[in-house]
Amino acid sequence: MKALLLAAGRSRRAKPIEDKNFLKFCGKTLIEFQLESLQSAGFQDILIAAGEHNKERIEGVAAQYGATVIQQENLDDGMAGAVLATESHLNDEALFIVSSNDVVEPRAYESVLKASESGADAYLLATQMDSYFPGGYLKVDNGQITDIIEKPGAGNEPSNLVNIVLHFFRKPDTLISALKSSSSNDDDRYEVALDQLMNEQRFEAVAYDGMWQPVKHPWHVLDLMPYFFNKMEASVHPSAEIAESARINGPVRIEEGVKVFDNAVIQGPAYIGKNTVVANNALVRGSIIGDDCVVGYATEVARSFIGDDCWFHSNYVGDTVMGENNSFGAGAVCANLRLDEKEISKSGRNKLGPIFGDNIRVGVNTSIMPGIRVGSNTMVTSGLVVAEDIEPGKFVHGKTELIIKDNRASLDESAREAMKKKLS
Repeated sequence: MKALLLAAGRSRRAKPIEDKNFLKFCGKTLIEFQLESLQSAGFQDILIAAGEHNKERIEGVAAQYGATVIQQENLDDGMAGAVLATESHLNDEALFIVSSNDVVEPRAYESVLKASESGADAYLLATQMDSYFPGGYLKVDNGQITDIIEKPGAGNEPSNLVNIVLHFFRKPDTLISALKSSSSNDDDRYEVALDQLMNEQRFEAVAYDGMWQPVKHPWHVLDLMPYFFNKMEASVHPSAEIAESARINGPVRIEEGVKVFDNAVIQGPAYIGKNTVVANNALVRGSIIGDDCVVGYATEVARSFIGDDCWFHSNYVGDTVMGENNSFGAGAVCANLRLDEKEISKSGRNKLGPIFGDNIRVGVNTSIMPGIRVGSNTMVTSGLVVAEDIEPGKFVHGKTELIIKDNRASLDESAREAMKKKLS
């Protein structure tokens, strides 16, 4: 049996995150985690559909797992284009299709593979949803899937079963034929082809009630962190230098070369990447910190995802998602709560900080408001309040008018002396 990992997406909904495949959770990228999940489920023959924008980087990872990378030329064709790109690599073997952005527990793989031992032509993993989810809903009749409806809208769901992209096809050549003969103006050509096949073959849903976290929007990164914290083995690398007055509480993993200075506190669950410095009086709690970072003096990082090579100094970073190679001047703050405490950016969260891409610099005493997206390769100067999204490659500055005039005020020395007496 072959496995196909879909990894060619351009992460448009997750912007300014550049590529979700390379988000690193507790030292391991998302695509590495997915490849290891496939191998643990018994798959050795793995194909990866990549795009021109990420093929080279994915090939570097695939080589470590013996996987084959195929380039998907038409990214606008979505999943259909990915499957069609692998046609020359398919044969009479069954095909198992997985999205690199759908994270599930190992038993999800086991459930689909066990179900495939029966006689249906195809099996789709499905989970029950208590409230509306903007995904593909399955219409089921006596255990057989008869239709898949993409984003039907609240109140129009054919069932409470939502499709998860762990799909088994006994005869992938029939899927290829259906994809070639189907068409759509949207990116749902794959689902249209499945509808066509459902009229000719038996599709069955495989019920799954475990953890499922799709990574579509940037705040889903924060939603996924608890899963990886639960899988993380707490440890302190022997090479790490931890000051005697520093405190490490709860489940924390500290990697090679880390330095934790006096009076710093790391409150688990937390992950501190290789060669990172947690400086004096800093507080890290419920967060993932990447490699080669500096959490500088008196900085607090709370419930945030921080990529490699990010530097802070006397900052507050709360409920924030951040890419790589970012730096904050002293006093810069990530706001994470609206004054009315309502939901932020349709995230389902009332606490959500800004979302940052890569290679960003923020000047001293600048405040970035909740849910704001700051694109890669951007510089934001000092003393600003940023309350709107910033596209990539921008230089953001404001005007501050200084008014200078003669000083007519005088110091009250008697008041100062009275204060000194109170303090003595």
